[in-house]
Amino acid sequence: MSNPVYQTVIVGGGFTGLFTALHLSHQHYPRSVILIDREERFCFRPLLYEYASGEMEANQVVPRFEELLRGSGVIFVQDTVQSVDLHQRQVALASGTSYDYSNLVLALGSVTNYLGVEGAKEYALPLRTQENAIAIDRHLRDCLQQAREVEDHQQRRQVLTVVVVGAGPNGVEMAGTLGDLLPKWYENLGGNQEEIRVVLLNHGPNILKGDINQSLREAAGQELQKRTVPVELVMEAEATAVRPNELEYKRHDQTETLPTATVIWTAGTHPHPLVKDLPVSNEHQDKHGRVLVTRTMQLPDFQEVFAGGDCAAIEGESLPPTAQVAYQQGNAIAHNLDAIALGRELKPAQVRLRGSFLKLGLENSVANLLERYKVTGEPGHLIRHGTYLTLLPAPIHDFQATTQWLNEEIFERHLQRVKTADVVKWVGGAIVAAVVVRQLLNRNGSAATRRSKLKSKRTGDRNRKD
Repeated sequence: MSNPVYQTVIVGGGFTGLFTALHLSHQHYPRSVILIDREERFCFRPLLYEYASGEMEANQVVPRFEELLRGSGVIFVQDTVQSVDLHQRQVALASGTSYDYSNLVLALGSVTNYLGVEGAKEYALPLRTQENAIAIDRHLRDCLQQAREVEDHQQRRQVLTVVVVGAGPNGVEMAGTLGDLLPKWYENLGGNQEEIRVVLLNHGPNILKGDINQSLREAAGQELQKRTVPVELVMEAEATAVRPNELEYKRHDQTETLPTATVIWTAGTHPHPLVKDLPVSNEHQDKHGRVLVTRTMQLPDFQEVFAGGDCAAIEGESLPPTAQVAYQQGNAIAHNLDAIALGRELKPAQVRLRGSFLKLGLENSVANLLERYKVTGEPGHLIRHGTYLTLLPAPIHDFQATTQWLNEEIFERHLQRVKTADVVKWVGGAIVAAVVVRQLLNRNGSAATRRSKLKSKRTGDRNRKD
């Protein structure tokens, strides 16, 4: 190899990739940083349901990378990665450009897994990106408009039936949201909201099985039945084919069909295809095809390469594929990249789970705080929102989003109409949101002080190293 180029390349702008870049910027990382993603915008996936339902704006849920990285010193490249050569330390892009690296961060995430089901890729709708959310919104509105013009009852029933495949957290949140949203939309068109049908179909016998949210199963099941249109649960049903006007599934050795114009697919994911092409031995991959990394988030055979988020798993640990995990892994990777640059000792990633949250309808969620406290309904909605808003990238961005939401959600909408008997619940939610805002204010207000101290400390460290 020629003389090494001292730059860090981050492949993938999800939670792990973006927050690695932001933390490096905040730490005044001495090497150049390049972040590569095929999309123009970062997608805050936990709040994508709010974007799809119109509860939150695009600038809050899918802000542009250039906006988030402005002034950070991080170079953003919008392009598709064609290949990653770990031996030559080079990333090649679809545009023909290639980047050499001294350190690489793999934050490729995961892609939709259609499990080989006939027609699923062609006719089912996933929800993983802004484009997916827009496509679902348009499709559903078209169906509702079409239904108003259909006189035949059976045909109208088909058009107004929505099937969500997969009862993990994504499927449960989607079904719950649609159970409130679609009746509202249809009624606004002059339709009968009772004609709306939302079906949640799952291969296993229970919703949320094997998930971090499984402790919320009972509460989630109850809340799904309280929606404007109760969500129908079809369990132990394996989807076998998706067609333009029906879903075929197998249940108790019987093949059945469900007439529907809409199938939303949340049944599974698998690692990004680029991960499969990496020269990583089978012993350094888990059963899902993710690369195994050390506790310092490095590939065992390529110590200059870090990986986190949905495309990686830490050896000997089992962590859920959630935003809070990816966020904390990005922080750990940034710390260790900085340690390498300054000749310091690397530290193991410390991931602390704050709890689990599920959106179960408009203005309704269930929150499990630290595995000890369960809060449902609109207070749960406030807690979920407040918690996720603390993870929105860039201090200015998350402060603006939080204050905007707090003003609209609590002061303008709720406190003007609550009854005396509800005051205790609303105060609890408001306190949580207020704490969030205070934390953001403290973080913003002390940023300059921390940067000054950090800069002085780094100067001393480099002088000692020299």
